[in-house]
Amino acid sequence: MADLKDKTLFISGASRGIGLAIALRAAADGANVAIAAKTDTPHPKLPGTIHTAAEQIEAAGGKALPIVCDIREEAQVEAAVKKTADEFGGIDICVNNASAISLTGTEETPMKRYDLMNQINARGTYLVSQKCIPYLKESQKKGNNPHVLMLSPPLDMKPKWFGPHVAYSIAKYGMSLCVLGMAEEFAEDGIAFNALWPRTGIATAAISLIGGEEMMAHCRKPEIMADAAHIILTQNSRDFTGRFCMDDVLLHEHGVNDFDQYAVDPSKELWPDFFVPDDVPPPPGSMGNRTD
Repeated sequence: MADLKDKTLFISGASRGIGLAIALRAAADGANVAIAAKTDTPHPKLPGTIHTAAEQIEAAGGKALPIVCDIREEAQVEAAVKKTADEFGGIDICVNNASAISLTGTEETPMKRYDLMNQINARGTYLVSQKCIPYLKESQKKGNNPHVLMLSPPLDMKPKWFGPHVAYSIAKYGMSLCVLGMAEEFAEDGIAFNALWPRTGIATAAISLIGGEEMMAHCRKPEIMADAAHIILTQNSRDFTGRFCMDDVLLHEHGVNDFDQYAVDPSKELWPDFFVPDDVPPPPGSMGNRTD
């Protein structure tokens, strides 16, 4: 199996959660990882900073570069991307993981919150991708298989995904529209653009903050997303692009049959995530006998 040894990843929002899990999986191969996130000092409610993430990445076998970066600010993103390329000699992979969420209806969503979600999710993804693309073109010239990965949903344009939280849905689907458009735009350059989305809730610190241990028990671990991302990022970038992947379907297609390993508590019913299309069923037996 191909690996990510000596590849350089620029990951937004990688100080904790899914972004950190993807970073640690790459680090296990011996990758270089730039952690671009805002959390420089400990958050009062959420564990992890860019510095603790860097320590974990180094311990896992990779090289880490912690960078304070607000992806809403173009100058900061441009500087962070350049710093990464200068440190490691280029950039091979961009992972747009940073995201903001507010599951509120139209009347309950202040414009400040609307702006935050769209600035981080849709605009931030566009901006980070844009600044990485020149380096990814150079990566392709060197034969290094460049990829951009968005942590965003399939473009399943059903009203039920928009009605309850229009602002959040617009922001997340904006990330996915970047996949759709950029995969086409940069196909001749050999840069892959793909999306990855979880079928179930993922046990992150943010989920714990929202729903506590009870909600966490009905989730899968971030490692399922990390393993699925690893599969995507090791595919041929000229062949595997413009895809909207579900974590368990992709893993099953690549030989994974034991999904209990990813469950926080295998005895609990798994709770579905948002935006999972009805016509993309789970792999046989992957949800146990609890929900399928």
